[in-house]
Amino acid sequence: MWVRFCGDYEYRQPSFTIDYKAGTECNVTRNCAEMAVASGKAVRLLKSRRDEDPTEWPTDREPAP
Repeated sequence: MWVRFCGDYEYRQPSFTIDYKAGTECNVTRNCAEMAVASGKAVRLLKSRRDEDPTEWPTDREPAP
């Protein structure tokens, strides 16, 4: 799932930690995306084609499947 991090975020799992810096746009696991969005550190993005730039997920749409 594509997200844009609005603030620095540490994705922690029992065996590793990944640091994401504010302003980073990247594809992350669904678990990471849900945790970052819930904490207010990221927003979901839409990316429908490989050559397109990601755009913000509309707030009136259903959550990503």
